[in-house]
Amino acid sequence: MSTVATIKDRLATLQPSYLDVIDDSAQHAGHAGARDGGGHYRVHIVSERFAGLATMARHRLVYDALGTLMNGAIHALSITARTPAE
Repeated sequence: MSTVATIKDRLATLQPSYLDVIDDSAQHAGHAGARDGGGHYRVHIVSERFAGLATMARHRLVYDALGTLMNGAIHALSITARTPAE
């Protein structure tokens, strides 16, 4: 399974109504994290689970869902986390 597919699979626990994962790793070739095998990704996620939460709390939910990917497969992650009303 690709890293993008694994990210999508893990973020499914947040029951997103919209989820887009973009692999920007090729733009960071030669970067220290890329040399160590970690990729650069952007996540755009919309979920009711973010309702009433500040940005940092939303990001914590995403990081918790990704778990161990943050220690290896993912070197850098940009997160846009919104509710359906936003």
